Amino acid sequence: MNLFRRGALLAMGVLMALPAWAVEIIEWDRRPMDIPLPVGTERVVVLDRNVRVGLPGPIASAETLRVQSSGGVLYLLAHEPFDAQRVQLQDVESGEILLVDLSARDGASDEDIRIVEAEAPAYQVSEQPGQAGVAEGAGVPLPPAPVALTRYAAQSLYAPMRAVEDVPGIRRVPMRLPETLSSLIPALPVTATPLGAWTLNGYTVTAVRITNNDRRSFELDPRWLQGELYSASFMHPSIGPRGTVEDTTTLFVVTRGVGLAQALLLLPPMAEEDDA
Repeated sequence: MNLFRRGALLAMGVLMALPAWAVEIIEWDRRPMDIPLPVGTERVVVLDRNVRVGLPGPIASAETLRVQSSGGVLYLLAHEPFDAQRVQLQDVESGEILLVDLSARDGASDEDIRIVEAEAPAYQVSEQPGQAGVAEGAGVPLPPAPVALTRYAAQSLYAPMRAVEDVPGIRRVPMRLPETLSSLIPALPVTATPLGAWTLNGYTVTAVRITNNDRRSFELDPRWLQGELYSASFMHPSIGPRGTVEDTTTLFVVTRGVGLAQALLLLPPMAEEDDA
């Protein structure tokens, strides 16, 4: 037997001797994910994102469930059986919340789990404000990307979760903004506080809470906004005097190709490109 063949057979023997670690793939499609845990054996969940774990009262004790999070990986060890409990996993950077129904029972699988984003249906959302897109293979008209983003952001902030439209391709992104945006509406005595940001097809919408600091009421006009903005819309046409129930509203600002931080010149151009 020549040396090459002996070496190949030896390599095959080594590979066959290695354990085959199975990994269960779970797709996150905005619906709660069912994850059973074996009692007394640690189960690893890979998310590839750093998360905060919110546990309900029945399993919040370390004597019932040990939870460790490091580098986008969760290490879960159930010390006793328990029925399904709704657990929230919040992305540290974007604020997105993933829902998991955790349970523990004897004999449950201890295979590693990898959570991945569900693939979006193949269709294009029109980028032009005056044109509608069409869902591929379905013939369903779709709104332009800025419109779809603004509507989704408003629903995400103010509608029940069950009422939020499922728009494939939209994802929440980090804002990288200061606590207040003093340069956004300098003409009015208001406080602008960023709430969240979402992106789709190269556009980003940022929701900003606008609070009146004056005893007068004001009409709201997008032309008063400062920055390289694609479009903007207020939830209400005016804002009431400070201290009234009408003294706060929400502004939805759409930018193209960059986030609001760069559009307001709060970040140098290269910073946004590096993050992308």
